[in-house]
Amino acid sequence: MKFAYTIVYVPDVEASLSFFEQAFGFTRRFLHESGTYGELETGATALAFADHELAAMNFSAGHVAAHSSPKPLGIELGFVTEDVPAAYARALAAGAVAIAAPQSKPWGQEVAYVRCPDGSLVELCTTMEG
Repeated sequence: MKFAYTIVYVPDVEASLSFFEQAFGFTRRFLHESGTYGELETGATALAFADHELAAMNFSAGHVAAHSSPKPLGIELGFVTEDVPAAYARALAAGAVAIAAPQSKPWGQEVAYVRCPDGSLVELCTTMEG
């Protein structure tokens, strides 16, 4: 088994791709001509976005849309960086909402959280020592 990708269901795939390119510096892998699915290059795995219409086709009982949830969903995307404060500032400048400013954790990591315009919760952190 190999972890290949994460799909985030969003209201506007193009907008999410553009935001993640601007806020976090990822490179677009592709956007399907329908505009309902796209992927970013992020390293070993791909970060993908799919339209809520595709979710409706896949999940007959429905799903929780992150963008309309008053609180972040119980899942986060974790991005490792050497400069958490700079990454946090860049994300906020691109339109993310501050959830938790950069802080040093007892286990040695520096961590911050933002919520993206599409509702995604992102952790920005340094690598774990050890």
